Amino acid sequence: MKKLAGGVSVLTVLALLVIAAVAVATPATLATTTVLAPGSLGPVDVQMDNGDWKLRLKTRGHSDVATSEIRVAPGGQLGWHRHPGPSLVIVKSGTSTFYSGDDPHCIGEAHPAGTAYLDPGGDVHIARNEGTQELVLIVTRIIPAGATPRVDVPAPGNCPF
Repeated sequence: MKKLAGGVSVLTVLALLVIAAVAVATPATLATTTVLAPGSLGPVDVQMDNGDWKLRLKTRGHSDVATSEIRVAPGGQLGWHRHPGPSLVIVKSGTSTFYSGDDPHCIGEAHPAGTAYLDPGGDVHIARNEGTQELVLIVTRIIPAGATPRVDVPAPGNCPF
């Protein structure tokens, strides 16, 4: 085991960094997630052209696909986090207010029931229920096979919460 100055091992330093990162991460509060259906998918290369509407979906390697129901009580939030792939989000009830970690003005995008939005993946963000009704989201994620679907991160500091 490689030792650093003072006889501390590299493994010890790495363990302390992981513990520190977990200690400052921002987990979800007043929220529950239920995986409705997970699955595996091989490489995809689909292109659709239907008049003005076009779609291109291409992956290299295998993917994990999962659809989940996320319920957030009034005043709850999903914590600052990121995903290794895109998420398609349908707002079933309530309003999802989505904040981006790189928005210096911390302006939330409100998505009411009956709308959908895309979380492209990779970006630090948080979704909050700032309303008085339970927020219910149906989320389908496509991520690299074996990847952790969600990574909690520290608050980026651009928002007061």
